[in-house]
Amino acid sequence: MNEVSVEKRLKKKVNENGGLALKLVSPGFAGVPDRLVLFHGSKVAFVELKAPTKKLRALQRKRKRQLEALGFKVYKIDSYEAVDQLLEEMVL
Repeated sequence: MNEVSVEKRLKKKVNENGGLALKLVSPGFAGVPDRLVLFHGSKVAFVELKAPTKKLRALQRKRKRQLEALGFKVYKIDSYEAVDQLLEEMVL
């Protein structure tokens, strides 16, 4: 399992559950999470994808704290189980 396979699983599972997993690109504002996940009912979360056991870089931790301070959920997803956990919290 690697970051690419985890990302594919996230996109597939979010779509299967009626949501969107949009790729985020933010020129000039480094460290933003990889995906913006949206579900019915105004459910929003940011997702930083990582290979299993990889940690967030310092700038990614800073962005995570900034987004959480604004009231958003921010997930670090590094496994299929973490994808399932996100779905349980947001949809099921």
